Amino acid sequence: MPKYLIEAKYRGEAMKGLLKEGGSGRRRAVDELLASVGGKVESFYFAFGDTDAYVVVEVPDNVTAAAVALTVGASGAIKLKTTVLMTPEEVDQATKKSPSYRAPGG
Repeated sequence: MPKYLIEAKYRGEAMKGLLKEGGSGRRRAVDELLASVGGKVESFYFAFGDTDAYVVVEVPDNVTAAAVALTVGASGAIKLKTTVLMTPEEVDQATKKSPSYRAPGG
């Protein structure tokens, strides 16, 4: 299954919720969210700085990843950034392809 890195920034009410239910409560909520779309959480870490949480997830496809991001984003409580992750083997496959490309102005 494809993997994605989700960077989460908690906003106002979400931070209050985190204080109330703790980090383990948020992890359970994310586990339930991913399970509801046939995915799972590989890792979940809270952090200092501009990003409050880093979560690596597996979901069936980009459409499912987009559905998760849209649903969470629509709550207004959390700002997400989702990055598609690739395995070294996928990069190996990419290096064997030869796309035809002309640079701008070339």
